Amino acid sequence: DDGMVLYESMAINLYLARKHGTAVAPADLAEDAQMMQWSFFAATEIETNALKISSTVSEGLANTDAGQAVIEVAARLLRRPFKVLEQHLSENEYLVGNRFSVADINVAEVVRYAQAHTPLFEANPAVKAWLDRCQSRAAFKAMWSARDSEAA
Repeated sequence: DDGMVLYESMAINLYLARKHGTAVAPADLAEDAQMMQWSFFAATEIETNALKISSTVSEGLANTDAGQAVIEVAARLLRRPFKVLEQHLSENEYLVGNRFSVADINVAEVVRYAQAHTPLFEANPAVKAWLDRCQSRAAFKAMWSARDSEAA
């Protein structure tokens, strides 16, 4: 973008939201900090273990003893960060400013990686409801449809 090259999807999302000032962008410096906070939280506290769940399932190992062990350890390590999200989302519809924002885009994608482990979401109904809201948006559905039609 005008000579700027970014490789990390969360940074790209934050940059584009700020640059274009759309409804998903931070309204002020405080919201900007909160959106970065939630994005960093997802990247540091959730992503690694959520990806372990996702990759174990996608590789067809979820029903093996080894796969179950990987999923159980990852899910156990996700309990604490999911409780942080649960507490916040039980009082708020979205992560920042009580409206859908780039923070929700970034965090929902990371949380999605753990979606195959339903007990984690059953234990955190506000997180599940929030993820459902994020994924029921027309833009998400259009993106997912385009993604499904891409060549492997």
